[in-house]
Amino acid sequence: MDSAAVDQFEVGRSRLASLAYRLLGSAADAEDAVQDTFLRWQAADRERIEVPGAWLTKVATNLCLDRLRSAQARHERAAGAWLPEPLLDGDPMLGPADTFEQRESVTLAVLTLLERLSPAERAVYVLREAFSYSHAEIAAILDITEAASQQHAHRARTRVTAERRRGGAADPASARRVVEEFLAAAVSGRTDRLVALLTDDVTAVSDGAGLARRLLRYRSRERVASFVRAGFKPTPAKRRLAGGSPAMHLARVNGTLAVVAVVGRRVVGAVAFEVSDGKVASLYGIAATDRLTRLDEAWQHHEPGVPVIDAW
Repeated sequence: MDSAAVDQFEVGRSRLASLAYRLLGSAADAEDAVQDTFLRWQAADRERIEVPGAWLTKVATNLCLDRLRSAQARHERAAGAWLPEPLLDGDPMLGPADTFEQRESVTLAVLTLLERLSPAERAVYVLREAFSYSHAEIAAILDITEAASQQHAHRARTRVTAERRRGGAADPASARRVVEEFLAAAVSGRTDRLVALLTDDVTAVSDGAGLARRLLRYRSRERVASFVRAGFKPTPAKRRLAGGSPAMHLARVNGTLAVVAVVGRRVVGAVAFEVSDGKVASLYGIAATDRLTRLDEAWQHHEPGVPVIDAW
């Protein structure tokens, strides 16, 4: 394989990785899909490929769909023990963020919602909303008709929109104030203040630090407040599990504000927040080690500043 062909692939590598991450929700799986795409490119009769970018997108997308449809993936995700892998803002795998749709498509909230779609609906939604492909282009990528692409897009958008009805999104400074107050109330045990800081339709999802067989889901303000209070309450057992007393930093993860728990320089957990109309509308807690690998790697080169809680 000559250097020109390698360079041609490398030009589009980050875009393919961003597409694969949105489809799979896992950085490791996305990297594997991109590498498999490269192997297909290496073996292809490249002289017969008229538009390399389109060919690579088609191959990468369908390799991701194969993964989503595999028996192992269906079992893992259907078991309800799966959350997207969080990525620190600035990670090239998050991809384009020029439009609201592109930024929205990579939030943990939307990536979690996409799990409820069929693989075809998920692919059409990502290609259309995050990468602005036309239905004609999507039809060619997925080997379906334009009408089918439009139907998949309508169903996917309807389901995502129905779940994403929120009030006005907070600006970064306001969101930070709300999350700081929320964290202070959680650590100090002020359950009444926690309840006051939650929207009426708040949702909370946690992987239970990878110890639970299913995702933990809470929906009422009282249940979410109780769950958060229990989760943030410092105990010797939790410190042993974390390997020490974590410091709590605020950072942006997948486009939203998050609390990142760090022991030394090692990330041991992350809770991503969505703030709406001055209150917390949703939170996603991830502490399973295998879902924090890339976030941990990025943190080694990150300058987090002063933690909001320096010893938990």
